[in-house]
Amino acid sequence: MIEPDRTEWQIRCAFNAFCKRVLKNEAINIYNERQKRQAKEMTFSDLTPQEKNLLYTLDKQYEGEEGESLQVAGKRITPRLLAEAMRTLPIEKRNTVLLYYFFDKSDVEIAELLEIPRSTVQYRRTSSFNGLKRFLEEHADEWDD
Repeated sequence: MIEPDRTEWQIRCAFNAFCKRVLKNEAINIYNERQKRQAKEMTFSDLTPQEKNLLYTLDKQYEGEEGESLQVAGKRITPRLLAEAMRTLPIEKRNTVLLYYFFDKSDVEIAELLEIPRSTVQYRRTSSFNGLKRFLEEHADEWDD
């Protein structure tokens, strides 16, 4: 093995020491940042009920009277009509729609969860959407100005 000359060895040692010092300082910075963040953070179990209520909002659109509805493209759509439209779908398609639109899952995640190909998930979702659209168009009341 060829021995490096003394100058090259000193440069290597200096660079090695520099790298170790940089890594050590970065680890200290990360530790300090984590400590600062933990001092500001609070677990959900430590929150008061009033503070927990500030973390979310409720959609008031479907609260209240049974007669409340949503006006979309000149059609009156009620929560009951939307639920009935969902009930008309086969269970496989209904599960796909619920996972995609209400649980914010991607086609890939749904495919893994249901153990089916991703293309099947996409087909179920798009055909369900078209079926729901047709059902709502047929059964929604016309909106008169």
